[in-house]
Amino acid sequence: MAQLLIVYHSRTGGSQQMAEAAFDAARDETETSLKPADQAGPDDLLAADGYLFCAPENLAALSGVMKDFFDRCYYPVLGRIEGRAYAQMVCAGSDGENAARQTARIAQGWRLRPVQDPLIICTHAQTPEAILAPKTIPENELAQCRDIGQALAAGLAMGMF
Repeated sequence: MAQLLIVYHSRTGGSQQMAEAAFDAARDETETSLKPADQAGPDDLLAADGYLFCAPENLAALSGVMKDFFDRCYYPVLGRIEGRAYAQMVCAGSDGENAARQTARIAQGWRLRPVQDPLIICTHAQTPEAILAPKTIPENELAQCRDIGQALAAGLAMGMF
């Protein structure tokens, strides 16, 4: 059976809600693992057939914990996961594009295959208080996360990716 790995980082809860929504839908389609970025490693990547990366954008960049995951895993799996499918989700305050670009660039270095455009959920948090506050992602946006998880998992299960 195909295996999907969902790796996420979340400081205020938004990315975690997104990743959990995707996980809930994906596990109905194929074997799926949900791992926080600080607990995921090269062995997890090697064991999976496809990936969903989910992280917040912090200060117009990929969150540090997610970047650390990529830093720790990059060379140990380089040349060993080429061609595998991936998708990504970003929880952003206002933009999210740079975090998506950074993840896409890392995935390109691994020679992963993007199977859809990044999903960027914007919380519109613009003040220090709003940025640091716990997030609640609206149901209609969580539905988009579930759709990504389900589609990626189904595609892996059917051998499309």
